[in-house]
Amino acid sequence: MSEVHEAAKPLAEMQPQKEFFVGIDSDGCAFDTMEPKHKECFCPNFVRAFNLECVSKYAREAWDFVNLYSKDRGCNRWHAVLKALDLLRERPEVLARGVKIPAYDEIRKFVASGLPLSNDGLQKYMDGVKHPELDTAWDWSTGVNKTVHQIVRHVPPFPYVRESLEKIVSVADIVVVSATPTEALVREWQEHDMARQVRVIAGQEMGTKAEHLKLAAHGKYPKEKILMIGDAPGDMKAARANEALFFPVNPGQEDTSWKLFFDEAFHKFVKGKYAGKYEAKLIAKFDKLLPATPPWKSEKK
Repeated sequence: MSEVHEAAKPLAEMQPQKEFFVGIDSDGCAFDTMEPKHKECFCPNFVRAFNLECVSKYAREAWDFVNLYSKDRGCNRWHAVLKALDLLRERPEVLARGVKIPAYDEIRKFVASGLPLSNDGLQKYMDGVKHPELDTAWDWSTGVNKTVHQIVRHVPPFPYVRESLEKIVSVADIVVVSATPTEALVREWQEHDMARQVRVIAGQEMGTKAEHLKLAAHGKYPKEKILMIGDAPGDMKAARANEALFFPVNPGQEDTSWKLFFDEAFHKFVKGKYAGKYEAKLIAKFDKLLPATPPWKSEKK
């Protein structure tokens, strides 16, 4: 990012206090919150705000595939809503019901605007652009945040996350690197007394995950001493964009992944033995877990 947004300054101004840097994603990685957030909060508001009740079965399948069961897992909500709408627009069962899903070009223009992909960014965009599609987008996103605040509570971190944080913080600066709104992140990390162990909690208002890592770590720590922990391909892309190492928390195998990190992987990282064959083996397994093509397309091949 050529210009640092005001919200991202804590990342840009952060200076190393430890020898190593570790970025950690939150939803689905540190906390088992992906399922309740998407199935109880995001998707119901998606159906309501975009008037998808007549094809709600397919809307749910599209939403869950994009956000939970595909290589797009963990992407920013604004990318997710467009991807889910695109899948619905071309699905034969939806077309057979005479339902036409608009292209939502005005939402696409916001996504491409360069503004933070957050409610604050949308509000700023709407200050200069008035359009009913943007009102729909605002209704959906604010509805999601309200429902998350009401429903997603008392969800503990995965086993071995607390133990791993204690081990990490002894030698590394920790930053939460997430596409979730910062307010929700702070609430969740504070609720479980984990916020005290991290330098910055970075949500969607501070930019993309790649931008978080660039501002907080790139050029401040040797690249072999920067590690990103995540449960989605986007987390790995953010790491690679900054020449950082990546540890995958495998979807559906989170407990096992964190135990491996605690027992073995972090030790290899701090000893300089993580990069290369060890990391490649972990990533190869991770890469096979999430498909790029939805099952309703695969079944027809």
